Amino acid sequence: MDAFYASVALRERPDLVDQPVVVGGSGRGVVLAANYVARRYGVRSALPMTRVRRLCPHVVVLAPDYATFTSVSASVMETFREVTPLVEAVSLDEAFLDVRGSTRRLGLPARIAERLRSTIHDEQGITCSVGVAASVSVAKLASRRAKPDGVLVVPPAGVTSFLHPLDVGELYGVGEKTQALLHRFGLLTVGDVAHTPLATLQRAVGHHLGRELHHLAWGTDRGELHVSAGPHEPEKSMGADETFARDTDDRDVIVRELLRLSARVAGRMRAAGVAGRTVTIKVRFADFTTITRSRTLAEATDVTVEIHRAATRLYDRLGLQRARLRLVGVRVEGLVPRATVHHQLELGEPERGWAEADRAVDRATRRFGAAAVRPGSLV
Repeated sequence: MDAFYASVALRERPDLVDQPVVVGGSGRGVVLAANYVARRYGVRSALPMTRVRRLCPHVVVLAPDYATFTSVSASVMETFREVTPLVEAVSLDEAFLDVRGSTRRLGLPARIAERLRSTIHDEQGITCSVGVAASVSVAKLASRRAKPDGVLVVPPAGVTSFLHPLDVGELYGVGEKTQALLHRFGLLTVGDVAHTPLATLQRAVGHHLGRELHHLAWGTDRGELHVSAGPHEPEKSMGADETFARDTDDRDVIVRELLRLSARVAGRMRAAGVAGRTVTIKVRFADFTTITRSRTLAEATDVTVEIHRAATRLYDRLGLQRARLRLVGVRVEGLVPRATVHHQLELGEPERGWAEADRAVDRATRRFGAAAVRPGSLV
């Protein structure tokens, strides 16, 4: 998808289409996506909002609506699966499709690409760019070159003429460190890498990386996909995190944030009809060092209080009385269908408790909005 989060957010704000817009957290959050107007100012994903303000003081910042993003993504993936069941979802807004079995029914890959783009635009009001090639990496590079809102086909006979003039940093999966390493060896273009003997390349960068780079440079990396879960299968985990406006070591502030995140995650789980046993917290310190800790419960849950209790215990066990935190996150893993979980009552336990309270809150918020009912400590 083209600038997915920004494109979805702008559907409700057509008055902002010609203005620089980013989607992300305010204060010290980061950019989830920037529209193409904002990108002209050097704004890009993952950039801190403080730097965004310096690059583009008049930028418009929209808050992320994850429920809508997830819903649109699910619809897009369903559109993909109407073309082929062989879909490898990379993220909410990106996937690889194997259309070899669909050409007899739907025509050449370029025609399938145009059909997908047209359907997504008509049904979702957003645009996407498609790269067509015989391998994953070349298709990915072609989709980048097709942006925004385009299609680029790289036939097998044209792979080397497409790849070899490119900087090595454009190869799929090659980051800044690998790019700098290759540049130090005088390998500036993909063609330079391709024409370096494999043994020489492996001596320079290592056996595994050398072989991988060799295949990438010739466009002979994998052509088979890791097919993703179907649209009706539950996610394996759900989570949320938040960057504090200021670094903090205040336990009360941190525990309240863990409660807010636990409520958000539990609400998403109940809406999806799933429960999970493993609760994980993420803690990022002021120096950006990040750690995670997990706890597996006796039985799967979707109850806010139980998730928050586990998250708080994990935090307290870290013993961070004076450590200032920049970010905390909560994730529940090992999700299973809620209908398969049977809670065993303990002696003296009331038949109705926090689970029923959560569902009452869900009914109220669906009718009156997210702020209708909240834990007292968050008011």
